[in-house]
Amino acid sequence: MIKKEPKSQRFVARVTAADKQLFQKAATIEGRSMATFVITHSREVARQVINQSNLIQLDAGQSRRFVEALLAPPRPPTAALKRAMARYRRDVTSI
Repeated sequence: MIKKEPKSQRFVARVTAADKQLFQKAATIEGRSMATFVITHSREVARQVINQSNLIQLDAGQSRRFVEALLAPPRPPTAALKRAMARYRRDVTSI
């Protein structure tokens, strides 16, 4: 069972008369109120935008280079990395 969250926030938007007519017509076709129509479809698009922003899309060349980098043997640590590891062992692991 899905628990409905109480509606406690208000969202107001100014639209053109043409947009309002468009939303009302589409809402009527779906048998919804205009508010429910706008909220439902806005929520769906917002989720799609968020999900899309979490994806990394690579072309074939980028994908190949990424896999090659993952499969390549690790490079030896640089002098700066060795100093950082020594500081970490001294400052963090000795606590």
